[in-house]
Amino acid sequence: MQPQREVADVLNQSWDSIENKDIKLNSWQIRTLRAIKDCRTSALGGHIDSCTSCGHLQLSYNSCRNRHCPKCQGHKKEEWIKARQADLLPAKYFHVVFTLPECINTLVLSQPKVVYKLLFKAAWATVQEFGADPKWLGGKMGMVSILHTWGQNLSLHPHLHCIVPGVGIDEKGYYKRLKTESKILFPVRAMSKVFRGKYCHLLKEQVPDEYRKLQAALYKHDWVVYAKQPFGGPEQVIEYLGRYTHKIAISNHRIKEVKDGKVLFNYKDYKAEGKGKQMSLSNHEFIRRFSQHILPKAFVRIRHYGILSSTWKRGKLQEVQRKMTHNSTRTTVQGITPKITQKGQCWCCKKHTLEMVCVFDKRGPPHEWIDKITRYRNRKQKTMK
Repeated sequence: MQPQREVADVLNQSWDSIENKDIKLNSWQIRTLRAIKDCRTSALGGHIDSCTSCGHLQLSYNSCRNRHCPKCQGHKKEEWIKARQADLLPAKYFHVVFTLPECINTLVLSQPKVVYKLLFKAAWATVQEFGADPKWLGGKMGMVSILHTWGQNLSLHPHLHCIVPGVGIDEKGYYKRLKTESKILFPVRAMSKVFRGKYCHLLKEQVPDEYRKLQAALYKHDWVVYAKQPFGGPEQVIEYLGRYTHKIAISNHRIKEVKDGKVLFNYKDYKAEGKGKQMSLSNHEFIRRFSQHILPKAFVRIRHYGILSSTWKRGKLQEVQRKMTHNSTRTTVQGITPKITQKGQCWCCKKHTLEMVCVFDKRGPPHEWIDKITRYRNRKQKTMK
């Protein structure tokens, strides 16, 4: 079901204010917002496809392919999930969330790249330290980390969703499973203290002046490390990744109304046990909050570590899979097929492929093709009557 309202609607209504700098945004944020505004419109050009069987003519506008765009994540998500299936190990997988305290949000606004980079480093260093301890595992572990920067109401809430297999590789190359049947990866309170210590140490090294300003607040409260129960199997890992990997600050489906300079959208209040509520913000405030979650240019928000890193995928990971399954074939997840619409499939007859017959820029389709499409639509309407 197509959403009735979009983030692009809010941007279109307030674009003059954005260009006039009424909303304080940097050039990279404005560039990203322009891409979202123009996505799948004539501004980006497009193409015309013709069905080789039924003669159906289809006009399509190009997508912006921006990672912050609500309309461009579905296909990327399915492709990414499909690529990850071959990396799964026959072991328990754990979900751990590392969250930064609210006092660091001021630094996020001024130096987001530094804050987020250190979050990845501190989280992986924490998992490494516990994994290397013979008390828990005694081996090199792996981790997939996904950065989210938002809360349900679009506030700043930087946190890292981590997927960690409960297995490690020792110095001799043998795999080792967790020595405990606990429902969590490692003790949460201990991980919280180690995580805080490592992050603060990195922050002190990287930005000492800002660290001194924040030092008292950083140690005032315990930091939040949340560990969920292990996944039931590989299918649940894939399903989880599908929900979180290419998620953005707000989807178009959550926006209910864009009217009179205000935006009404749905959100979950986790302080009230996840109860569904609605929030109304002015267009300017909505855009300001949304722009806070536009990541710095070229910043990687999905990262792989340890035995799940790219270097291990060149043969080492497959060797671990073979040892764990006692099988010479690569481990794959059976029965999971990403729902990707076949490229070039005709939306009319759904049997034959479409053939691209015309490509056009922002000036629009050539007049002769506009006439052809108009005649085709008129014929189709007559047959439907």
